[in-house]
Amino acid sequence: MALLLGALVFASSCSPVSPRMLTKQLRAAEKKFQDHTGFILYDLGKNKNIVTFNDARYFTPASNTKIFTFYTGLKLLGDSVPALRYRISGDSLIFAGTGDPSFLYKNVFDNGRTYTFLKEARPHLYFSPSNFYAPRFGPGWSWDDYNSAYSSERSGLPIYGNFATIKQEGGGLTVMPPVFADSIRQQMQGKRQDLVRHESRNIFDLVSGPKHLNDEWNIPLKLNANLIAGLLADTLQRLVQIVPLQDSLPNILYSVPADSIYKVMMQESDNFIAEQILLMCAGMLADSLDTNIAINYAKENLLADLPDEPVWVDGSGLSRYNLFTPRSIVALWKKVYQAVPRERLFQLLAIGGIAGTIKSSYKADKPYIFGKTGTLSNNHCLSGFLVTKSGKTLIFSFMNNNYTAPTREIRANMESLLWSIYQHY
Repeated sequence: MALLLGALVFASSCSPVSPRMLTKQLRAAEKKFQDHTGFILYDLGKNKNIVTFNDARYFTPASNTKIFTFYTGLKLLGDSVPALRYRISGDSLIFAGTGDPSFLYKNVFDNGRTYTFLKEARPHLYFSPSNFYAPRFGPGWSWDDYNSAYSSERSGLPIYGNFATIKQEGGGLTVMPPVFADSIRQQMQGKRQDLVRHESRNIFDLVSGPKHLNDEWNIPLKLNANLIAGLLADTLQRLVQIVPLQDSLPNILYSVPADSIYKVMMQESDNFIAEQILLMCAGMLADSLDTNIAINYAKENLLADLPDEPVWVDGSGLSRYNLFTPRSIVALWKKVYQAVPRERLFQLLAIGGIAGTIKSSYKADKPYIFGKTGTLSNNHCLSGFLVTKSGKTLIFSFMNNNYTAPTREIRANMESLLWSIYQHY
């Protein structure tokens, strides 16, 4: 009997998912890749940590920042997205944006409510941009990303996702919004075909070349109040005038279900939506659309019980100034899990082998990873839920910073470790 008990203890200690063996694998990977690795595995059923490895150290989270944005939105926005604040005065509609990203944005469901409301409103439309206080980019964003689709400018009243879409079709170009069709200039041939916007204005240079990489470009717009009013007027086929905001706008028009934008943000890692969610949250707390209002409120009122104070500066995670610990991310996932029914929650997240940024990885006969990725150059993270083959639900945060190896190698190592947990825990 003693020999049998000893054998069982030995087998358990050498199991591929024993804390000792997992820690050994994590330490070996950190040595191999010469990076910084943080990991924590928490058993929801047992209410305890299974493995911790550098879980109290701060890491650059990249788009794991969106988990914080997601929770803040859940707590402040309600079931539907606020689209406009407005007041009717005589024969005039005076309105301001709330930050709603869904208006004419092709990547999300748009029920047309905002368009119809403005199209059919009283004879005179007056738009006020006075409530928008956020800079176009977040702190620490890379300024030369201005031409990249993942770096749209923030605004109080977004339209078309705050970017122009240019497609090559039938030997010509189609442009949306159409008003920019005359802003595209054909340039001499280069090494590869590309479309580049001037940094300070909405002029687009189309460079032809032997390497044909794209037939469609989504190029962020350089925004200002006059451009937004002009785009509204062109879209609605109505005059839209700009006015300063002097009196309050007591009425709110709601547009799409909040889950419809959360799903795109969490599955596809949409930076634009993430930034706009924090602006909408700020608008629910104050009369100013300012990202810092939402972040400060969340830190003081929603996240004060996290193990470590988050260093949090934007909604999307584009900034490298953000710093979170793995154990705080797991603590946050616990709060999310308590706030949202499991069936609803898991359908909003990236699903291994099924949907979002992990559609091509973490595959199994039955999905076992539900979470959020985060990637910047030399940084890759994945945090969320792992449902084991035996049916246990675990929460984990796996953070890798400052590696020089290809991200695919980091991802493969992560997948191997998480797969062993899925199989054997």
